[in-house]
Amino acid sequence: MSAHEQMRAMLDQLMGTARNGEADRHGVKFFDDSVCKSFLLQCCPHEILSSTRMDLGECPKIHDLALRADYELASKTKDYFYDIDATEHLEAFIADCDRRTNAAKQRLAETQEELSAEVTEKANSVHELAEQIGQKLARAEALGEEGMVEESVKLMGEIDELRKKKAVAEQEYRNSMPASSYQQQKLRVCEVCSAYLGIHDNDRRLADHFGGKLHLGFITIREKLADLKKNVDTRREERGASERERGGGGGGRRHYVGGRELDRRARRHRETARERRDDRDRDRKDDKRERGDRDRDRERERERAERERGERERGERDRERKRSRSRSKSKREGSRERSRDRDRDRNRERDSRRSRSHLSSSRDHRRD
Repeated sequence: MSAHEQMRAMLDQLMGTARNGEADRHGVKFFDDSVCKSFLLQCCPHEILSSTRMDLGECPKIHDLALRADYELASKTKDYFYDIDATEHLEAFIADCDRRTNAAKQRLAETQEELSAEVTEKANSVHELAEQIGQKLARAEALGEEGMVEESVKLMGEIDELRKKKAVAEQEYRNSMPASSYQQQKLRVCEVCSAYLGIHDNDRRLADHFGGKLHLGFITIREKLADLKKNVDTRREERGASERERGGGGGGRRHYVGGRELDRRARRHRETARERRDDRDRDRKDDKRERGDRDRDRERERERAERERGERERGERDRERKRSRSRSKSKREGSRERSRDRDRDRNRERDSRRSRSHLSSSRDHRRD
């Protein structure tokens, strides 16, 4: 996001949709059914768990900081009871997460070697100490980043004590079972986010888990749900009374989808998001294949052009060699011809001298 877009988002969050005098810039109001009410209360799971292993994809409803600002301003003078909508939304989501947690526990019970009650208790003790260390280590690192050094150092001291307890618990657990069984990774399911944790995981791995965005996001969602559920029954009664006062027994209230339907829509949205990702992956693969085909075609064309250029060059060299041989032959033939001419000239001259010498000898003889 550019600096301009960040500034615009900040202004939207502070001043709402009409910050520039625009009456209806977005085309919707915060109370429309297409707007996510959980987002208005800053507890939509789609937003909290984005970019994590359990990313739900884009929320099917509208998220807009300007609409949240409009709602926060309007809620000062009117109660819209959106906390009830958010409660039902989060209840459906957490119920789905708890079902996954129970299913994961069932799979572990079926696949892992069953332990005796005594050994199981010792293993759970190791897990609990390891989780405490991971949580405190993640908290200590967060405090250190915030500049709260003394609190961080204090937590590190507590972590050292927990590590000593964990070492003792691990030794007791190791002594209570065969070495071959101890080497097997014993897993358990995180009650908060349903992730797998191993009994042999080191402190760094546990700190990354408990301080990670996924685990902290689930903590945020669960804490928000617990806070909303404290007064949800009273709030439902208040909403019913408000609707009866307006008349129509709630007939004027917009249709609300909650509970199982929200859960079903969330699953359908995740499936749609996966399908879109699969489509994008296929498109990328197709593009890659097409680029590969184009590259191969270009490579074949380049090789063909090189072959043709090589053939032309070889042909030119052959012709040049032929011309050179022809010129050499012509030169040799010309040289031989000139040599023969010189020989004939010398022979004629020799014959001529002989003839003159003979004539001279004949004249001398006659005079004598």
